[in-house]
Amino acid sequence: MALAEAGRIIREGGLVAFPTETVYGLGGDAMNPESSKKIYAAKGRPSDNPLIVHISDLSEIDRVVRKVPETALRLARRFWPGPLTMILEKGEEVPLETTGGLETVAVRMPGNDIAAALIRESHTPIAAPSANRSGRPSPTLARHCAEDLDGKIEMILDGGAVGIGLESTIVDLSTEIPTILRPGYITLSMIREILPQAQVDAGIIRADSGIKPKAPGMKYRHYAPRGDLTVVRGTRQAVVSYINAQLAEVSARSLSGGRAEKTAVIATRETASSYQADLVRDLGSRKDPEEIARHLFGVLREMDEENADVIFAEAFDDTGIGAAIMNRLLKAAGGKLIQL
Repeated sequence: MALAEAGRIIREGGLVAFPTETVYGLGGDAMNPESSKKIYAAKGRPSDNPLIVHISDLSEIDRVVRKVPETALRLARRFWPGPLTMILEKGEEVPLETTGGLETVAVRMPGNDIAAALIRESHTPIAAPSANRSGRPSPTLARHCAEDLDGKIEMILDGGAVGIGLESTIVDLSTEIPTILRPGYITLSMIREILPQAQVDAGIIRADSGIKPKAPGMKYRHYAPRGDLTVVRGTRQAVVSYINAQLAEVSARSLSGGRAEKTAVIATRETASSYQADLVRDLGSRKDPEEIARHLFGVLREMDEENADVIFAEAFDDTGIGAAIMNRLLKAAGGKLIQL
């Protein structure tokens, strides 16, 4: 019943938040320019930031792209349905409002049963960025969508907690060399098993205002809590010592008559007990980076719920899914990284 109603809303130009295996998406009819305008308005999202078009079956891709290169078919056979988005030349039916004014389109097939069923019920590909206010941490629970978008959209489909917790990997296939524009669960090494020449865009963590983004998250600050977040990289002992010294400085400022600031640390299971902050949150064990990825956005949101003013986060290895974790952390911190 809920899926049928959600499909009707999409067909009639409305918006529905729904779960995928990565994060919750804010869906509208990808072929309706007015729906895409509504998505941008609901999120407060810059209209040059492209939306990802979601399909439920490989046969639907012909409606979305002008042609399907062999490279795309090879990746689709290996990773779809799943957390991989491909950028290709857009088909005529896809409006520029959906692509952020570009002649390319980002497309993926989500590996979530509710998402796939909603696309089928809607009888149209669904354009869907993450279902949060622009710049905020992406939603991994239905209540996160409600916190950001209540009253701005017609419906939220509650599918429980998502499985991955980070948005899809985006690979650009519209250029000669396949290039990752956003890291995710599907890593560079996994893509190179299919396309050995694949590379990573060197500017994925920069925020250059002069660049028109080809993929979501390339240009604008994302995932940011309201507090001042700094990421710290170094040996375990050095990181703990540095962060605790900074926490002591914040406390001293408050004691000397400055504004009282609530401190927080985003840590791992191995080090969480070592910090003297007002709030310490454990993302999980460094031995399980998928657990860390799954908890990251929820913890970033918790920083706001707890009114944290000054936040420090441990850095992570930037190999495998760690590259995606660090990409999101550095975006959240506005690129603020202390290298010890």
